[in-house]
Amino acid sequence: MLEVLIDNRDGQLWDVSELTAELSWKTSRIAKPSSVELTLIRGALYQSAAFKLEPGAIVRVRQGETPVFFGYIFTVEQSSSEQVKLTAYDQLRYWLASDTYVFANQTAAEIIRRIAGDLGAKIGELPDTKYVIPSMVEDGQKLLDIALKALDLTLIAGQGNYMLFDHFGALTVRDINVLELFFSIGDDSLLYDYSFKRSIDEETYTRVKLVRDNKETKARDVYVAQDSANIAKWGRLQLYHKANDSMNEAQLKELLNNLMSRHNREQRTLSLQALGDIRVRAGHYVFIFMKELGLEKPFLVEECSHSFTGGEHTMNLELKVIA
Repeated sequence: MLEVLIDNRDGQLWDVSELTAELSWKTSRIAKPSSVELTLIRGALYQSAAFKLEPGAIVRVRQGETPVFFGYIFTVEQSSSEQVKLTAYDQLRYWLASDTYVFANQTAAEIIRRIAGDLGAKIGELPDTKYVIPSMVEDGQKLLDIALKALDLTLIAGQGNYMLFDHFGALTVRDINVLELFFSIGDDSLLYDYSFKRSIDEETYTRVKLVRDNKETKARDVYVAQDSANIAKWGRLQLYHKANDSMNEAQLKELLNNLMSRHNREQRTLSLQALGDIRVRAGHYVFIFMKELGLEKPFLVEECSHSFTGGEHTMNLELKVIA
């Protein structure tokens, strides 16, 4: 059973677990704060003059000993019915604000730490992301986009695929390669519906053109890699990327190879509807085995939505193949 607590920051802590008729918890691997939407049935708590629901109140959700969500109410909706609907987001909601930053010779972890310090955000696990970004000038950009750009540059440089998320009130960065679950979904295991898509329409490129402005020669250096076999099969799909001027030739060639490795393949996505397991969230891997599709491999969870209605727990997963 879920434990749902509301803290109005006035010294009162209210347990609304028994009054929660429906709850959904949504996580995304990139670009979004996680959210909880819950529906409360007006009951005994409303008989107390001390109980109130206000934007800014803290919502904490656990399942047994497992922490699920820590966030802040942004919307309170009620009507003449006996239901009250709340929408809460984790602390990354505050990273949707825009600001201007200039960074020089800093890692993504250092960039994220600086922004978090300016926001007064609580920091949890924040490993050394190693790759030193020569420069980033961000004028009027969303703070979350700035952080994700730094992590993306780290990925392109071949120094790890990191994910930024809130872990029960603590800002956390982890390499997704260490987030694998020993967890399977598929034939005779939790699954009850699916949709499988194969596409070269987005994020698939058979040719990469990398350019760099050469300060010494005043010319533009061009580096190209392509897969002739896939060009014959899919056509010429070109990715154009402008590299940082300070990168040397070895770094440029490594970047070129990394971009080809990342994009020169068919993109496959899988949507699943399954019985719920609270351990699954966006950014984890789950192992999928489905004989009908010939799938026996790990998939990366891009989007995850858990729904609790009465005694039923289900989840919808948007997955991306990683092998």
